[in-house]
Amino acid sequence: MLAVVVLLLTTLGFFKYRQIETAVHAAAGFQPPPEAVTTIIAQREQWPSAMNVIGSVEAVQGVTVAADLPGTVAKINFDSGKAVHEGDVLVELDTRQERAQLAALEAQRDLARINYGRNEELAKQGVISRQDYDKASADQRQTEANVAEIRATIERKTIRAPFSGILGIRKVNLGEYLAAGAAIVPLQSLNPIYVNFGVPQQVAGQVQVGRGIRVSREEMAGQVFSGRITALDSVIDETTRNIQVQATLPNPGSKLRPGMFVQVDLALGASQPAITLPASAISYAPYGDSVFVVTELKGPKGNSYRGVRQQFVKVGASRGDQVAVTSGVNPGEEVVSSGVFKLRNGAAVQVNNKVQPSNNPAPKPEDS
Repeated sequence: MLAVVVLLLTTLGFFKYRQIETAVHAAAGFQPPPEAVTTIIAQREQWPSAMNVIGSVEAVQGVTVAADLPGTVAKINFDSGKAVHEGDVLVELDTRQERAQLAALEAQRDLARINYGRNEELAKQGVISRQDYDKASADQRQTEANVAEIRATIERKTIRAPFSGILGIRKVNLGEYLAAGAAIVPLQSLNPIYVNFGVPQQVAGQVQVGRGIRVSREEMAGQVFSGRITALDSVIDETTRNIQVQATLPNPGSKLRPGMFVQVDLALGASQPAITLPASAISYAPYGDSVFVVTELKGPKGNSYRGVRQQFVKVGASRGDQVAVTSGVNPGEEVVSSGVFKLRNGAAVQVNNKVQPSNNPAPKPEDS
């Protein structure tokens, strides 16, 4: 019985060993199926030395007109959204109490003038002392100052436009009591107008005052605003490492409004030669960006097959669907343009270029 059991176990073990040995040999010679990819032939082109950044529109002059002193709104002389000129009266606060005080102070001033004139004659005749004359003179100047103060108070309760521009939406109503500093209406000067945007510190040296820019918005198809850089910030932002740039441009019809986001095209100099590839061809990674170059490779058994070689590259600026590669790829090399996420160095590929990824420097997506 023991001999039969030992013989049976030995036989089963032998057959199992042969099965495992066969599976190991089969795995060693297993070649994964090629991955389907699309490719593009790398070509050197003239890459325009320009940047496309997002900017923010800001008024050259913009304030929220507010009450200087507390008071009740007695008269409103403007309509929301209308244009006004510098010095136009916007709101008048109730000044009846101040005008009554002004009348009383003017009466005191007139009396002080009379007393001063009388004392001046008496002082010349030597009838009164110099001290009495000086007191009359001081009283006269004091009443003049009191009248000027109450007139200034009345003037401050007449709220005027500090500059010419376009009014926003009114925030007060007739008869409303306003505290000091209460907002009345926004006022923006819209022509010309500022556009603020940031550029990386690497190109800060190429940005100069006076250089032209072009501004556009997707909603304003085909309409482009031209302007010039008028100021650069004196510091680099420590968070983004960008420098803020300010450009001034005409704004006829006030089509650009403060707070809008716009696309800014900034020319940095002459065009530079570069290899242009679709953005889908770049494999981005923390340790470095790379592409996969299609070439003839040899397998473990010496057989040739069509595979990919991972090549690290240095990328530059982008425009539309394209990315500029400044080093790492030579003209004429066949580069994988889609499907890079499933590749590894030495992987077999099958090229199928019936459907290619977009490679347009100025794409216009549908429903954009």
